[in-house]
Amino acid sequence: MLKMNAILAAAAIGSLMIAAPAVQVMAKDKTVMVGGAPMYPSKNIVDNAVHSRDHTTLVAAVKAAGLVDTLSSPGPFTVFAPTNAAFGKLPKGTVETLVKPENKATLTKILTYHVVPGRLEAADLTDGKVLTTVEGETLTVKNSGGMISLVDSKGGVSRVTIPNVNQSNGVIHVVNSVLLPS
Repeated sequence: MLKMNAILAAAAIGSLMIAAPAVQVMAKDKTVMVGGAPMYPSKNIVDNAVHSRDHTTLVAAVKAAGLVDTLSSPGPFTVFAPTNAAFGKLPKGTVETLVKPENKATLTKILTYHVVPGRLEAADLTDGKVLTTVEGETLTVKNSGGMISLVDSKGGVSRVTIPNVNQSNGVIHVVNSVLLPS
């Protein structure tokens, strides 16, 4: 019996030694969970986003707009990523209309309005800061007590719900509303 316990203990220690590197990789990678999936800083924006169940609408829109290659490129980009619930706040039928091929230009304009060149962490999003988007228009940052919001060109406000989701080619900040250019 003592010999069996020693074998089980050795097996358990061996398992721990095998498991330890995986835990270290996770700790080193500093993953953030978004939509039930880990977002690995070693992967790019698209590679991570496709696994978030909260961003299926955004991923479908990015594909429909033909922006997959762009958002997979080296960047860096700061992406304000609306959740499915954010898209659900739009008037009924809006998303279905936008993803039609004939509306690709409008969809691209809306999506690129959610992207800022460079890597901006939450600490960079100071109150009153004006950000010029890839689309060409601006967003204004509101930062009160660490609560970050963005005001779009139509006066709509979107709150950052998960900041600093680092990617190999930038950073994602999850937002609760779709930002709309003029």
